[in-house]
Amino acid sequence: MELTIVYDNEAWLSGLRPDWGFSCLIQGKGLPTILFDTGAQGQILLSNMDKLNIDPRSIEIVFISHGHFDHTGGLAAFLKVNSHVQVVVPYSLRGLQVAGKVIPVRDKHEIQNGLFSTGELESIEQSLVIQTEKGCLIVLGCSHPGVEAILQASAGLGRPFALVGGLHGFHQFEILEPLELICPTHCTRYRKELERLYPEKYVDGGAGKTIAF
Repeated sequence: MELTIVYDNEAWLSGLRPDWGFSCLIQGKGLPTILFDTGAQGQILLSNMDKLNIDPRSIEIVFISHGHFDHTGGLAAFLKVNSHVQVVVPYSLRGLQVAGKVIPVRDKHEIQNGLFSTGELESIEQSLVIQTEKGCLIVLGCSHPGVEAILQASAGLGRPFALVGGLHGFHQFEILEPLELICPTHCTRYRKELERLYPEKYVDGGAGKTIAF
């Protein structure tokens, strides 16, 4: 399985445009091709996808973590290219008028075999949980409900081994000790502290970065 960051505040590869927001592509054997969030601007999203040789029409599921513009702003432009995609949204966005099939999620939900939403936590945000042979990969938008709440919501699905995404002002660093990989992106405030505490687990993000699991 591979996760490629398409949209982030910083660029990992030259030629890609950084911008405030987050989006990543997830591909793996037995998994649908997933676009997690869509960044803030459709032009940047599609341009970065093109430079990464990602065909928007290959995406089967768009997973929206929460309704803030820096995670949904690129959705309309994306849907003009791929109008047949399945869009999984938190329940608070259930009235979203988009092309394709919209699936609003309130509680913990199995999207497909081995692919779960934590459910909408604190009435604002859902996270994506993917079961792998190593354990569970958890992909986050901004962690508004708190990382501890997200980890608790994924309990029962398997041992969390990797966390990728925005952590906002999270500073309960000790709860990340059991993880094997941490890739803080986008809105994470305490990246340097995480890198210092967990140098063997820490992975830099940035648009164009690919992580293999």
